[in-house]
Amino acid sequence: MEGPSKAPPPPPTGHSWSSDRRRTAIARLRLSIPARQALGDRQLGEGRTVLDYGCGRGDDVAALERLGCAVTGWDPYYLNDTPTRPAEVVMLTYVLNVVEDPGERRETLRRAWDLAQDLLVVSARLTWERRKVKGEEFGDGILTSRRTFQYLFGAGELRAYVAEVTGARAVSAAPGVVYAFKDNAARMQYLAQRIVPDADWLASADTASALASVVDYVERRGRQPRIDEVPRPTAELLAQFTPGELQRLTRDSADATKVSEGAKRSTLNTLLYLAVELFNGRGPFSSLPHSVQLNVRAFFASYKEACRRADRLLLKLRDDAYVRGAMNGSATGKLTPTALYVHRRAVDRIPVVLRLYEHCASIAAGRPASWTVLKLKHKGRAVSWLDYPEFDTDPHPRIHSSYTVDMRTLESSRIFYEESENRPLLHRKHEFLAPDDPAGPRYRRLTESEVNAGLYEHPHLIGTERGWEAELVRCGRELRGHRLVRRRSVNS
Repeated sequence: MEGPSKAPPPPPTGHSWSSDRRRTAIARLRLSIPARQALGDRQLGEGRTVLDYGCGRGDDVAALERLGCAVTGWDPYYLNDTPTRPAEVVMLTYVLNVVEDPGERRETLRRAWDLAQDLLVVSARLTWERRKVKGEEFGDGILTSRRTFQYLFGAGELRAYVAEVTGARAVSAAPGVVYAFKDNAARMQYLAQRIVPDADWLASADTASALASVVDYVERRGRQPRIDEVPRPTAELLAQFTPGELQRLTRDSADATKVSEGAKRSTLNTLLYLAVELFNGRGPFSSLPHSVQLNVRAFFASYKEACRRADRLLLKLRDDAYVRGAMNGSATGKLTPTALYVHRRAVDRIPVVLRLYEHCASIAAGRPASWTVLKLKHKGRAVSWLDYPEFDTDPHPRIHSSYTVDMRTLESSRIFYEESENRPLLHRKHEFLAPDDPAGPRYRRLTESEVNAGLYEHPHLIGTERGWEAELVRCGRELRGHRLVRRRSVNS
């Protein structure tokens, strides 16, 4: 076996990367997926120091520098003279995959964890990429045709591995991306942000618009905001009012029905958060994010009562009959004999026990960044995120990929369909949406015209591109956007 054409310099003291691993460092034209995920989750930036540990050619380092991050990189081949000083955020990006010795793999993760002051972001290639890796079995991984090593993790396995080595309660931010927080409060704040995003405040230019902004908050959240929740410009415009006066003005101006709906939504979101917290380790009331504490005080008799209700919610998740009943009772989504399908825009409208179902899967194995339709199985337990990028532009969108997590084993799988010659496609698009979705009537009209034309007489034939096209030909129809028209004659 030939070695590398150029031997790397010896690693610094305390580091033991082997020489051939440099070949796994690829040149990137944009930020890596883990870096984009961390930016989107607001874990980078805002003056936080970042260390890219095992940064390869340093493309993420350069890109993050351009975005204003205080970032440094270290790599045993490309940047081995950079001191590995502790940083608030440490990125360990696709490093664990290339370490062939299990003991060294653990030590690499442990060293990165020791360097992280606030957060460790770990990413790794996953088992579904096996088809892309050419090579033979070697140790617990694969020796590639380029004489590099790859160990492929299961998505749930990666989270469990990070948790075991670091001793932290790790969270899957996305498939193959795991966060380990040093501060439990930061972890809880991150989870809260995923379930109950911070409220968007209306812009305020004068006293009237500032009052309207508070009214809007009260209608959406179902409770008065605390002064420390109000944006500073808005708070300054309202400083002339006492708390009692402000509460009276907003109460008199707010729509009582909307306030009631907002309170119900906030109550359910709080229960969802507390149930997810038990799944991942629940702390005392004082450890809750501030907004969650305020919700508990506003909508529950006590923290103990809120936790008791959340615990009952988790127990219901194990009850097949209850879950099926929740699916039957959902005013949103398409129910089939095996699963409920819901568009991304409508997920917050399904029963809270079903939202908990999806959140548990996302924390265990990650939620993909790109998806359109959520699939929840009611027999067994599995969650799938299905990606139909052209859902709103194609009358019968083709599937691009699916990501599935088996909740019994936490095993995950991903299927890509872009190279398939006969992809599955969707019908009756309006059924996946909330009843009041603006696109619903348009999609419903298309479905009705297709039913009237006889296109759904053989449902077993129309689930794929070829079958659907054949039925269009049989019925003498073709599609022009979201309109069904008579097919033009070949001779016309």
